[in-house]
Amino acid sequence: MTPALARYQLTPDYATARVINGGWQLSTGHALADPLDLLDAKRGFEVLLDHGFDTFDGADIYTGVENFYGGIIRSRRAAGKTLPQIHTKFVPDLKDLARVDMAYVERIITRSIQRLGVERLDMVQYHWWDYDVPGMVETAGLLVRLQEKGLIRCISTTNFSAAQLKKLTDAGIPVVTNQCQYSLLDRRPEKALVKLCEETGVKLICYGTVAGGFLSRKWLGAEKPVIEKLENRSLVKYLLVIEDTLGWSGYQQLLRKLDAMSARTGFSISALATLYILGKPQVAAAVVGTRSSRHVADTLTLAGAELPADCREELDRFISQFGQIEGDCFDVERADGSRHKAIMRMNLVDSVTGK
Repeated sequence: MTPALARYQLTPDYATARVINGGWQLSTGHALADPLDLLDAKRGFEVLLDHGFDTFDGADIYTGVENFYGGIIRSRRAAGKTLPQIHTKFVPDLKDLARVDMAYVERIITRSIQRLGVERLDMVQYHWWDYDVPGMVETAGLLVRLQEKGLIRCISTTNFSAAQLKKLTDAGIPVVTNQCQYSLLDRRPEKALVKLCEETGVKLICYGTVAGGFLSRKWLGAEKPVIEKLENRSLVKYLLVIEDTLGWSGYQQLLRKLDAMSARTGFSISALATLYILGKPQVAAAVVGTRSSRHVADTLTLAGAELPADCREELDRFISQFGQIEGDCFDVERADGSRHKAIMRMNLVDSVTGK
């Protein structure tokens, strides 16, 4: 029997599973090669849900994902089964930032509710592409108004830097969590965000803990891939992270170290990498991508698990030798001319297949 999955109490009336099933890799346009088998992915999500992994992560701009989750909700509701709780996002298009108003916000939130087939959204994670465009705090206030109308349970953020998140909390926006990239390869949250969370009570939900699959045994001893031949956008994104932090040689050293730990502990390299982040201060949960049923068994090992203290100390010592990505969370992904920004898609709210 799978041990009970730990939960994190975010508010007096809302808790999240500490391991959240992620849906970015299911979005249309994510795969650069063969399309995904969505029926197989659905089987994977169903198994996880039946084992208590009941929190799903998606977004308005993950084309097709809210509809995918809505299908799971409808079929389980009809069968009288337990339903997932959904963390989605509100990500206004870059081209629209200057004209976002209540009508715009309510249209997108209502559309998410309709796609999912729910009465209100469990969590809306808000993102603002360009901090130089006015209206970021005011738009967050519009989400608060929709929360007061009963359309949103929890207001959160995604990919906010510490300085910009502080603007929201100083304005009284009831931010519950900030979703950010955090892994053995990318430790930017430790620069300022963790301290701000300690001061404000905002918690972290972390993605990228397995670096799109790079933190797995599959890549142990492998030659550095040609970026143009990678099969999906996650791998492109995290190869850039490797290049800007450990480099391919340091990354292979890390995999060898994790592989030795795997032999000692029985956890896979991917599980060890996720447990490392789950044990970090202010971290409420980690988002683990689920794109096929073959990943389910490994994810289930995270239930009731903790990283042994000696493994954590060894990993801390190792990664402290290497530099970090410049700036705060998501800074290089926003920087003009950055390779990290070049892979971002910032105008997806009203894409043809996304309506």
